[in-house]
Amino acid sequence: MSHINLLEVLKDKSKQVTPKLEKSPFQKDFIRAIEMMPQLIWVSSAGHHLYNSNFKQYLASDEQSLTAQSWLNAIHPEDAEHLCFLWESAQKSGQSFEKECRIRDRQQRYHWFLLIARNSQQLEGCDQWMISCTNIHDSAVKYRETKDTLRAHTHMLDVSVDCIKIVKPDGSLSHMNRSGCQALLGKEREKNFGMKWLDLLPPEAREKGQQAIREAIKGKNSHFPGMSINQDEVKYWDNMLTPVLNEHGETTSILCVSRDVTLQKIAEDKLRLSSEVDDLTKLINRRTFRKKTKQAIQVAKETRTLVGVMLIDLDHFKNINDTLGHQAGDHLLKVLSKRFQKYISEQVSIARLGGDEFAVVVHSVENEQQLIELAKKFAKLLDAPITYSGRVINCGMSIGCSMYPKDAREIPELMKCADTALNDLKAGGRGGIRMFDHSMLAAVQSKAEQLQTARMIIREQRIVPFYQPKVCIETGELIGFEALLRWQDAQQRYRYPKELLEAFSDYELTTKISELMQQAIFSDLQSWIKQGLQTVPVSINASPVELMRDNYAEVLLKRMQHYQIPAQLIEIEITEQSLAERGSECVIRTIHKLKQAGIRISLDDFGTGHSSLTHLRDYPVDSLKIDCDFVNRINSDKSIQAIVEAIIKLGPVLSLDIIAEGIETKEQFETLKQFGCHFGQGYLFSNAVNQHEAKQMLKAAL
Repeated sequence: MSHINLLEVLKDKSKQVTPKLEKSPFQKDFIRAIEMMPQLIWVSSAGHHLYNSNFKQYLASDEQSLTAQSWLNAIHPEDAEHLCFLWESAQKSGQSFEKECRIRDRQQRYHWFLLIARNSQQLEGCDQWMISCTNIHDSAVKYRETKDTLRAHTHMLDVSVDCIKIVKPDGSLSHMNRSGCQALLGKEREKNFGMKWLDLLPPEAREKGQQAIREAIKGKNSHFPGMSINQDEVKYWDNMLTPVLNEHGETTSILCVSRDVTLQKIAEDKLRLSSEVDDLTKLINRRTFRKKTKQAIQVAKETRTLVGVMLIDLDHFKNINDTLGHQAGDHLLKVLSKRFQKYISEQVSIARLGGDEFAVVVHSVENEQQLIELAKKFAKLLDAPITYSGRVINCGMSIGCSMYPKDAREIPELMKCADTALNDLKAGGRGGIRMFDHSMLAAVQSKAEQLQTARMIIREQRIVPFYQPKVCIETGELIGFEALLRWQDAQQRYRYPKELLEAFSDYELTTKISELMQQAIFSDLQSWIKQGLQTVPVSINASPVELMRDNYAEVLLKRMQHYQIPAQLIEIEITEQSLAERGSECVIRTIHKLKQAGIRISLDDFGTGHSSLTHLRDYPVDSLKIDCDFVNRINSDKSIQAIVEAIIKLGPVLSLDIIAEGIETKEQFETLKQFGCHFGQGYLFSNAVNQHEAKQMLKAAL
């Protein structure tokens, strides 16, 4: 407007009351132009002002009420202060300005306008100003709604504990929330983005990150584990990438949400550690030991070296738990494990397999001697005293060893070889070191076959009792039977229990064999009773393993009741071993229960064990059986003869029946008869017979 003299226009406008003065055509055109403009227009110069019709109608219907300050008074209070400041500054500097503000209309409603204040040329020393107000209400409202929404979204992102990033396809950052800035930049805010995201990550995470970005560019969701280091604080993240696609299915940006999984990883690490390490000893466990052994064998294959394996078993560890308590046993294991620690290295791994069992794997062994020397060092670890509650814990160590690839090429077989060597050592007496030898497998194979056979005859119920008569030596009268175990093979041949010796060391197998044997005996007795035969007592052998059951007596008596077998027809034979071994108190309690029920107790193989004669009177037994080995040598060995004679004479003193077993010759019979032995059994009288032959003997005795 520099070509228009606003001062003159305003002066003329102020003189409109003088009708005689006429406006120039130029002035009329200027006013007409202002009136035609859609904006709200206000002009001012030298104290004079002019509002166009739009402004007048917007502010008030009363034109005379409009003053030079009316437009300022209509500004929204929230906008007025800043606008007044701008206006005052502009009047001093003569500089134009723009501002968005809200202006009140005649109905007291506010609308958004873009207010532009422009300074025209100065004439006569006066500033000439024109204020134009363009209605931008709709767009301003939308803009601010959008801005508020964006601010709310930004706030939502900022309050999130997840690190949220917008990544361009080229890998550069276009935005990060507060958590992301703190994690990667070490500050809460960053205005200038554009840096490469992967460059902010540790080098080891970048390759996986780049692969994830490639997948996202292809329109696929992806994720990868990451890590950040900020002020020496390490955090672990799970980075999830989601592509943002346009209408053409092209990835325009990538939303990356990084979740802090540090606590989860710590928990997982602890869980993994607990799954790999034994809680009590802090040594590796069986699972981890297998991994270590697998790794050692793999290296040995590549380097053509040897691997040594040891299985370590603590001698009589159960005694420690039984006498001193489990806490003492745990203390021993922990102390020993600490002593093991000094031998653990990249070459040596030591594990606790469970209970008192330990295992060792040694990498790159040169020869067997090297493995044995290390085993000797382990064995000496128990030489130094270990005390608990003021008491010394005495314990030894048995070690079985095997070598890869000499003994075996696979882990299970290698462990089996070491276990075989350990068992072979313990079978001959505990303590020491034993290298595996393939000759040991024969004994192992035999044991396995015996156990397998025992399970088969139990499963197929092939147990058959045979009955060996007991006779009165003076009269030859049948006074009883001893039930002897027999079993049938696939060819229906009768086999002996000595072929199943290993099974009688197994609690479960012994219990099941005993159950089937008792059921068969009671079934035969029941049948004989129903046939009216004069049935004699039957002796049933009870192994030490059986008698260790707390409920042996109760189960036996209940089974007898089921078959309706009178107590006087049953005698239980036990061995001196049962009374001498640990747990004999349990055996004696069982015997007392049987005695109370009316069942006789016989002590078998007397003289071969270690029981003291002074304790014999304390055992609740009814008869003694002189072992067949003594009877076999009674006429060839004077010392044996003296022992047998002493036992026979001891019987009446202790009110015990004496029975000699294994009588095979007339000479043995006569000697025993001379010594006063009243009862005997053996091949001289009869072999063990089946139930049909036994029934015929009962019939003949009538």
